[in-house]
Amino acid sequence: MIEQLSSSVVLITGIMASGKSTVAQALAERLPRAAHIRGDAFRRMTVSGRVEMGSPDEREALAQLRLRHRLAAGAADTYAEAGFTAVVQDIVIGDDLAAYPALVRTRPLHLVVLAPTPAAVAAREAARPKTGYGPDWTVTALDTLLREHTPRLGLWLDTSDQTPEETVDTLLARLPEARV
Repeated sequence: MIEQLSSSVVLITGIMASGKSTVAQALAERLPRAAHIRGDAFRRMTVSGRVEMGSPDEREALAQLRLRHRLAAGAADTYAEAGFTAVVQDIVIGDDLAAYPALVRTRPLHLVVLAPTPAAVAAREAARPKTGYGPDWTVTALDTLLREHTPRLGLWLDTSDQTPEETVDTLLARLPEARV
């Protein structure tokens, strides 16, 4: 299955603390030529005027989130054109997941949604040094957005009881299901 990923793009998405960055890094490390594109890096590049999700200015926050998705997709295309597998990792849920394939020119494009249970996400969040959730963003609220308002594109994996390595094994074994 690894040869099917040459010069392609893989989006790994899910809610905060679902394991996106760990799984994306582990996948990229298994491939002979890969780049790990962290969507959040594009958010951090905005030095002034940045509006975070959960802000009262929801319209601007969504515009900046979608800018971040476009920038990551463009970087992924550039890496794929150079013969790399571009492993993109970001929160792309709700209607944004349906729009994502149009942002990426490269084919094949694989979409992988990490969907551990809310209890597993809460345990992972508690074990992380950083905090992504708070009163406005709860695990339950984001999980509901994922499960009830995100189109079922690509490969959805319940990774609640898997190590990152097991998740990569599953992803590679079921890669054809991820292709969009």
